[in-house]
Amino acid sequence: MPSTNGWLAERAAGLPDGQWVRAERQTAGRGRQGRAWAMAPGNLAASVLVRLRPSDPPSGQLGFVAGVALHRVAAAHVPPARLMLKWPNDLLLDGAKLAGILCERAGDRVIAGFGVNLAAAPEIPGRATIAFPPPPPDPDAFLDDLAQAFQEQLALWRREGFEPIRACWLKASHPPGMLLSLSGDPALHGRFDGLEADGALRLQTADGVRIVHAGDVALATTARETA
Repeated sequence: MPSTNGWLAERAAGLPDGQWVRAERQTAGRGRQGRAWAMAPGNLAASVLVRLRPSDPPSGQLGFVAGVALHRVAAAHVPPARLMLKWPNDLLLDGAKLAGILCERAGDRVIAGFGVNLAAAPEIPGRATIAFPPPPPDPDAFLDDLAQAFQEQLALWRREGFEPIRACWLKASHPPGMLLSLSGDPALHGRFDGLEADGALRLQTADGVRIVHAGDVALATTARETA
């Protein structure tokens, strides 16, 4: 199929909340901002449909729900200390991209797509990628665990709001004070200072704290020191 997000979007009207789809082969996978996302054999491309309820917290937080669930499943296959969630939607292994999440909203539904390098790392210009060490996780078993973890985190989010999700995400994310830069804006870089209550990124820069609501973040290993 072209993409799991697209497949669900086309059929969403007749599908229930919590419906998953997995592609054995994906020909038009996408990341954020329309970037192509290649799927090698043995990797995972899967998406889930979330039907929003009137009582749900803001839907923009679902990317963090998905990230926490994905991190928990990945941590069963590699030491958790080697994993790191990168704002807003990537999972890194040893500092390289292991997986990405793409959440797309249409009306009262959100589709959360997961691309995970279980067996092989695609080549992405200007970005380091990595796969799980061999033997790779079985895609079906990994998806079963991911679906369960996502459902648990979704239920927690609906029951208690964003704060417990935010706390879990922060424990698995950038260490406080890590240098980050905003791709496309080399002048905007600073030290990681946590998340706002709505999930926006806090950067401590030489000019004070900057709040970032959207963008791609890079680990700024060569950025100049900030106050």
